[in-house]
Order: sequence, then structure tokens, then C-alpha cells
Amino acid sequence: MASVSEPYIREQLEKRRVELKSAITAAAPAAPAAPFLDLLHEVDSAIHRIDEGSYGICEECHDTIEQERLIADPLVRMCLDHLPAPDRRALEADLELAARVQRGLLPEKHVRFADWHIHYEYSPAGPVSGDYCDLILPRGEGGKLLFLLGDVAGKGVAASLLMTHMHATFRSLSNLGAADALDLEKLFGTANRLFCESTFAGQYATLIGGSAGRAGELELASAGHLPALLVTRDGVREIGATGLPLGMFGNSRYEVTRVRLDPGDCLLLFTDGISEARNGAGSEYGVSRLSHVAGERHRWVPQELLASCLQDIERHRGGARLADDQTLMVIHRSEPIGHAVND
Repeated sequence: MASVSEPYIREQLEKRRVELKSAITAAAPAAPAAPFLDLLHEVDSAIHRIDEGSYGICEECHDTIEQERLIADPLVRMCLDHLPAPDRRALEADLELAARVQRGLLPEKHVRFADWHIHYEYSPAGPVSGDYCDLILPRGEGGKLLFLLGDVAGKGVAASLLMTHMHATFRSLSNLGAADALDLEKLFGTANRLFCESTFAGQYATLIGGSAGRAGELELASAGHLPALLVTRDGVREIGATGLPLGMFGNSRYEVTRVRLDPGDCLLLFTDGISEARNGAGSEYGVSRLSHVAGERHRWVPQELLASCLQDIERHRGGARLADDQTLMVIHRSEPIGHAVND
């Protein structure tokens, strides 16, 4: 078990022990306390294993238990390979439910707002994903579209839980009256503080996001994320990070980059599952190759540009297994259409 997460696990277990003892006291003598006592014994046993240094070790094979499972259920005592068949089937059902929940949080794939035309593709490497993607339309006539794309450190269930947490955070903050007069620097700063306060040491996420106005103007902030690619008639320009990843330091600040797009121009956002996609020889796809492909397709509509980029990534992979979640978003400025619609 990685030591960085043990203080968090112990804190959660001690909280549960206090709650169980309160429940046992409240239940007696009116109701049987045996179920509470059994669970309390499990909690005490887990705390004892942390103290003696055996926590997170499978009791069957003595190998390390998957960390995301320990975070989701700190009472786990066996790795996946040694789970009893009924428990394994229950876990598979839970993962499928989690995957459905995640899919339900995704925005429409094809969104139009004023003269903006946005399209994205979201491909998890497993049942659940640590990639975060959202598009939030304004509530008022003079508001701006908010676009967000991020990547939680790690994989599996733990990363998917933090992805869901990020979704809830930004949806809540954008609905607190900030959607129509969006202060991007304040939005990122507040989200970072909340992320620091609600996660344990070592958990963080990169994020890039911004707002799109009705006259071609874009504001962009990046919390340690990969560069955005601004595709114009003059070529492709990278727009780099303006601050540290979310969850590292509570007082981090995020500068805002402002650009203006002409009709036909677009902005590409992507996660590292795109740039770090490897072929059979272990060679990475790379940001420069994505930039080259996009630069040759200036003025392409977003669905076609996105499809062409993904086809080139697949050609590079040559059938190699998808090792990481992949998300690619195209934010394209076209001719004004007057109002927002979701296709």
C-alpha cells in the first residue's frame, strides 16, 4: 500500500469507527447490535493492519491489493484475482453501474452556441475513466459557453471517483451566478481550493478550460494540462499551462490567456491518452504530429477534423491496445447562427 494514502485511509476508518460506536449505543437495547459489532470489528482489524504494516496486502497471495479498490472500500482484504466468485460478479456489476453513471455525466457530443461549433470524442481505456469533459451553456442571453477538459492522475475506480467530483464541482460553481459573467481565474482558483480540501495528498488533476463569447473571443486557463492547439490560417500555435495542476497547493493562481478566432479557426484540447498513444514499437504519437494533422485541415468542420485526427492516431497505434483514456475536443468558430442549440 502506498504510504501517501495511508493517513487518509486511517482517517476515514477512524471516522467510521466513531459513527459505528454511536450507532451501537443508539441501537441498544431496542434493536440487535450484532451487525454493527461485526462491522466495528472489521474496522478495528483494518486499523490494526495499518499499524502493523500489513494493510493493503492480499491475505491469499500476499501481493498488493489494487489501490483504487482500497480507496473505494478500505475494508478490502483480497486482490481481484482471489476474490470469491460471487464477490467478483458483484464488483463487475458495480463497475458497469459506475460506467453508466459516468456516461450519463457527459455533455452532448455536438454542441452549437452562437457561431461556435464544438465536437468531442471520449474513449475510456477500461470500464471507467479518469478523463473529465464538460460543456456548460450559459443561462442568460449575454453569457458565455464554458468548456472544460481534464485528466485525473491515476486510473481505475479511484480516478473515476475524482472525475465525478470535478464534474460536480464545476457544475456547482458555474451555477452560482457565475455563468453569465464568468471569472475564469476565480473559477479555477476556487475549484483548486475545493479539490485540495476534499482529496488526500498525492491526488491531483490537470485541467484546461475556458469561455467562448459571441464575437469570436476565447478566454483560456490551464492547470498544468497539455497545450491547447490554436489552428488558424497562419498555422498552429500552442497555448501552454497558466498554473499548477488542481490539488497540489491550495493557494495556486491561474492566469488567463485571451485569443480571438476568425471564422474557420479552431482550438484543439486533448488528454495525454492522445499524445502518449504508443505503437507496437513503443513510440509515442506526440503533440507535434497532432499539430501537423490539424494544421493541414484548417477550416474543416469539427466532426471531420476530429475524425481525421483520430484516424491518424489509430494508424500510428497499428492495433496496439489502448493503454490510457483518450479525449479530444474541437472548438470551431463558424458563421454566426444566432442562438444556441444542441444537436
